[in-house]
Amino acid sequence: MENSEIEKKVKYYMSLPYEIKVIPSPEGGYVATIPDLPGCITQGETRLEVLEMIEDAQRCWLTAELEDDEEIPEPPDPYKFDGQLRLRVPRSLHKKLSQCAARDGVSLNQMAIYLIANGIGEREKDI
Repeated sequence: MENSEIEKKVKYYMSLPYEIKVIPSPEGGYVATIPDLPGCITQGETRLEVLEMIEDAQRCWLTAELEDDEEIPEPPDPYKFDGQLRLRVPRSLHKKLSQCAARDGVSLNQMAIYLIANGIGEREKDI
């Protein structure tokens, strides 16, 4: 692939809405990754610095992959998540959720969203 073609493709991929994750580093500073681009990672002293550096890391990652004729994964379609989730739960859990919702004066849907979000928040602390 020619350099001009690689540059054109890098520009295209840089324009896509890839998710960037920034987490504090145990050694200090921050680490940024782009989960959809395996191995695309960088570190910086401040959040601003690491966000600037991840852009450079992304550009270098894309260039290297394209030079090796590797396929570049695109970010997931943000519209594929329509906010609807259908679950089948045991009757005992349905009853407990309904009781909690009634006790707190909220809908069953609101209670389920609250508990799911709370659980995900707890799990993300371990990541």
